[in-house]
Amino acid sequence: MGSLMGKAMDDNMKKQQEFMLKQGQMQMERQIQMQNAMRERQMAMQIARGRDLFQWWGAFYSLAALGCVAGFRKKRNPVALVPLFPLTFIVGYMYDMGYGSKVDRMRAEADRIMDEERGLLNLPHGLPTFDDIEKARHAQRDASAIKQGHDIFL
Repeated sequence: MGSLMGKAMDDNMKKQQEFMLKQGQMQMERQIQMQNAMRERQMAMQIARGRDLFQWWGAFYSLAALGCVAGFRKKRNPVALVPLFPLTFIVGYMYDMGYGSKVDRMRAEADRIMDEERGLLNLPHGLPTFDDIEKARHAQRDASAIKQGHDIFL
């Protein structure tokens, strides 16, 4: 009779462990999906910001170009066209960021770095461990308690 009870409890415990494992996996998948959705939203905002910035720079560049060309036509001095060179690079960069393939090239370079130069991605002192986090948490709690105690006597 005891062995039947023990076997039923073992089976129940195994089912409980499997359920907890599946639950943990589902939670992890949801977190990954949520983080990816947030990353996509942030990327979309950055691209939209780049496009808006390009429109402002484009308007500034157009006005500056008109002024430079007018100055050149009036004085026949090519120095009036010099500001167009750096402005052209800036506007070209902004266009490439907002409407071009710069994001694709940056992603390809990031993939290459992750594949070939993994050492550049290491954090100082490595990944934080549970013990490191707990030590910092306790130190902060203790410092807060000391500060509160100190503030009472002031």
